[in-house]
Amino acid sequence: MTGEQGDYRSINHANWESRVPHHAASDEYALDAFRSDPKRLSDVVRFDVPRLGDIAGLDVVHLQCHIGTDTLSLARLGATVTGLDFSESAIEVARDLAATAGPPVDYVVSDVYDAPEALGEERFDLVFTGIGALCWLPSVERWAGVVARLLRPGGELFIREGHPVLWAMDDPRPDRLVALEYPYFETDGVPFSDESTYVDHDGALAAPDIVHFNHGLAEIFNALWSNGLEITGFEEHDSVPWPALGDQMIDIGGGEFRLADRPERLPHSYTLRARRV
Repeated sequence: MTGEQGDYRSINHANWESRVPHHAASDEYALDAFRSDPKRLSDVVRFDVPRLGDIAGLDVVHLQCHIGTDTLSLARLGATVTGLDFSESAIEVARDLAATAGPPVDYVVSDVYDAPEALGEERFDLVFTGIGALCWLPSVERWAGVVARLLRPGGELFIREGHPVLWAMDDPRPDRLVALEYPYFETDGVPFSDESTYVDHDGALAAPDIVHFNHGLAEIFNALWSNGLEITGFEEHDSVPWPALGDQMIDIGGGEFRLADRPERLPHSYTLRARRV
C-alpha cells in the first residue's frame, strides 16, 4: 500500500495502543469480575459456545486477542490457549489477567500476518478469531494463508465477525436512514479519525486515526478455499456485540445489540467454520 493509508499498520497500532488503558479500566471488559469469578466467560465467547462445541483439550490460538478476555474464556472452556496481538500494551494486560484470574494462557506479541513465524506451523487444532478483527487487515487472502499454516491437517477455523454489509453502513445519521456509504469489497482501506473508542471513557484517544478494510463474503470464502480450507458452517445473525449504529440499536441482552427498526433488513454479524483439508 502507498499513500496516506500506506502505513496502515503503524497507524492502527498507535490507535490500539491508545485504547488499551481505557479498555482495561472499563466496566464493559470487567477485568475485576474475571478475577473474582473463575467461571465467568466473556459475552462474545458465551454467544459462541453452542457453535464452538467442546474444545476441552484442544490446542487453540486466538488471533488479534487484544486484552485477553475472550482468550481467557476459551481457556476456561478447557482448551490450551495461545493469544497473539500486535499491541504490546494489550498483551501486558492480557498476561496480567491470566496470571491473576487463571487458567494460564501463553501470549505472544506479533502482527497477525507474522503468526506462523512467531508461533510455528501446523501447531493448532483450532484458530479462533473474534468480532472486529478482519476489518483491520488489508488482505483477506493473506490472512487465510496464515490460518492454513497455523492449523494441523483436520484443524478448524472458528470466526464470528461483523458482517461486511454492516461495515459498509454509514455512520449514524440525523435522518436515521440506514444507508450504505463505505466499500463492501476489499479496497486499499478507508481512513477515519475518532477520538473515542467503543467503551465509555474520559478524555480523547491519544492516537485517533485508523485505517479500516472491508472484505465481501465471496472474497472471504474464496480466500479460504484457495488456501485449502473447506467451509463447514456459515450462519448470519441479526445482532452484533456493540451498538454499531448508535442509538438506532437496542440492547437485547447478553452483550448483543440489534437494529431497533426492522432488524431483518440488516445482517449484523456472521459465524463461519472451516476445516483444513
